[in-house]
Amino acid sequence: MKVAVVGKGGSGKTTVSGTIARMMARQGLEVIALDCDANPNLGLSLGLSVAETERLAAVRQALDAEEAEHAPTVPELLARFGVPAPDGVRLVVVTKIENFKPGCP
Repeated sequence: MKVAVVGKGGSGKTTVSGTIARMMARQGLEVIALDCDANPNLGLSLGLSVAETERLAAVRQALDAEEAEHAPTVPELLARFGVPAPDGVRLVVVTKIENFKPGCP
């Protein structure tokens, strides 16, 4: 199952996304939460520390500035840019998804 949360700025997408991700993980589902926001703060909604969330934002900035390379595969993406979050959620900061497979925009 893939769930996307979209809407205008300031509408609560990050809060709703964090709540849904933690609820699904608590039910035993494997959850990978992708933070594709230009200002990645999903870590806070998932219960990560401010320091860890800021570290992930710095990773995002390095990718945007082309100071770091994008991961060529999903497993590498999860390993390089992902961190475990509370309740079994895995948070990944993503700037862009290249060569996605149909059904996974």
